Amino acid sequence: MRFGLFIPQGWRMDLVDIDPSQQWATMNALAQHADTGDAWESIWVYDHFHTVPEPTDQATHEAWTLMAAYAVSTSRVRLGQMCTCMAYRNPAYLAKVAATIDLISGGRVEMGIGAGWYEHEWRAYGYGFPGAGDRLGALHEGVEIMKQAWETGEATLDGRYYQVDGAQVRPQPLQPGGIPFWIAGGGEKKTLRTAARYAQYTNFDGSPEGFAHKSEVLRGHCEDLGRDFDQIVRSANYNVVIGRDQAEVDERLAWIGEHYRKATPSKAGSTLEGFRTGPLVGTPEQIVERLRELEGLGMTYAITYFVEAAYDRSGIELFEREVVPALKG
Repeated sequence: MRFGLFIPQGWRMDLVDIDPSQQWATMNALAQHADTGDAWESIWVYDHFHTVPEPTDQATHEAWTLMAAYAVSTSRVRLGQMCTCMAYRNPAYLAKVAATIDLISGGRVEMGIGAGWYEHEWRAYGYGFPGAGDRLGALHEGVEIMKQAWETGEATLDGRYYQVDGAQVRPQPLQPGGIPFWIAGGGEKKTLRTAARYAQYTNFDGSPEGFAHKSEVLRGHCEDLGRDFDQIVRSANYNVVIGRDQAEVDERLAWIGEHYRKATPSKAGSTLEGFRTGPLVGTPEQIVERLRELEGLGMTYAITYFVEAAYDRSGIELFEREVVPALKG
């Protein structure tokens, strides 16, 4: 199994009480921690502008700016976003940005891409909020533009949502064939069909039941399109709440509850419940058992999130010591 690590960037209220002047140092220190060991294949950020579980005045750092910064400050880990919202940037422009960062990083960029969902930030930034069908249609066209740009150095498409005419994207990415696509989301009619056509990786529901179901839907689209299902790596995102014993797990859950009571009081209960009921809550042995079950279903790349990472690395370090070696390789 392969492992990625989300770096806190504020979106999930994970830099609260850290002075903005110190937030980059905090994020970068975690990125460098991941870079220096061998537990983590990749580091990840979210592509959002307003915090969750509700918009607040707390910082949310911009994803592709962070990609450029991590391209310079790290040397080994791959650099991903989970996931870039197609509508937030013109796809030819995004292809250019990603190609430039791929060169800066020595060929380490991943392209996590999806249709987007956070209506509040869409409207606040002036993007409107098209219906799901239009957002998914734009995703499909945007991926086609990026694919052309990276494979040939230019893109032309007269689409319903995007029109580009000989858009030059040079130099091309260092990675042969272009930057790998992670098509994120579990929409069964359109998103997973786009994934079957273009993706090297998917990212969808990480529960055993949900993962198994989405995998079969993806398999059906692959069969329809003549794509080898086994060419696509299937990943999922997980909140990790880990402790050496149940008492330590409970202690960490109590910290999460208190953290969100201070940050977003009205949403603290539901947010804590979301962490408490996730698949990767428990001791290292329990988490290894659950990941082995998921691996048996074809989930071979876990992207992990530790809500306390900016304040306390002990959970990450315990995961590195006792979970990763049992599953990696």
